[in-house]
Amino acid sequence: MLKQRVITAVILAPLAVAGFVLLQGAWFAFFIGAVVALAGWEWARLCGESRQSGRVVYAATLALLMIGLYRDQWPVIYYVIPALLWWLLASVMIVRYPAGSGLWKGSFVRQLFGLLILLPAWAGLVWLRAQEFGLWLIFSLLILVWAADIGAYFAGKTFGRSKLMPAVSPGKTREGLLGGLLVSEVLALAAMLYLGWGAGAIALGLLGAALVVLVSVVGDLTESLFKREEGLKDSSNLLPGHGGVLDRIDSLTAAIPMFVACWLLLGSYLA
Repeated sequence: MLKQRVITAVILAPLAVAGFVLLQGAWFAFFIGAVVALAGWEWARLCGESRQSGRVVYAATLALLMIGLYRDQWPVIYYVIPALLWWLLASVMIVRYPAGSGLWKGSFVRQLFGLLILLPAWAGLVWLRAQEFGLWLIFSLLILVWAADIGAYFAGKTFGRSKLMPAVSPGKTREGLLGGLLVSEVLALAAMLYLGWGAGAIALGLLGAALVVLVSVVGDLTESLFKREEGLKDSSNLLPGHGGVLDRIDSLTAAIPMFVACWLLLGSYLA
């Protein structure tokens, strides 16, 4: 398993970095769109779609929607607001689970949830890449979420005692959540001090970083909830040793729209 994980990471990591660094505009939108379409194929499985044809149709529908939305160039706020409302609803679903799960048992409802998860994440990354210093914004987001994930892992292993959401993800602990949040806040503070931000901007930046990290946990738990509903360990086996695409980007699907929202507010403050 470890050998598979290493081989997959060695192959995919340079491709991912090259895509982020070298591609812009429509090519970048296509690159991210391809990843999102694969995630959509997996999401259809979490909706209970056992037919391969049904999963392909869902992924193709998602791809057509992305093409149309890119052509129409909607303002990013049109994606951010529905996404944030969805992640608020997802938080309630997670806290109440398994109570209330009967309200969204149907495959069609869960397929609509998938659109609220995947389309704003795609649109948010495309918007960030188009901004001045967009590449650095994206890498800042990735580092923030990955640092929180790594911090949560080691804090949970070392200090974990209290389960965070045992009905959804038994392995996660409150201590892990706090550890991940602390690591990400320290990194964010160091970056903002290096950039010479003022006290007010730093306070807003730390609040924004905390919100991004917290909602990234909701993204992770949301996929865990739907996998639990379907009795699945991984979203697919597309990435040997790593599970599926969704298993790698579940936290980011929630973090991206929150990061965009925070940058819209913070960017206007810095200006």
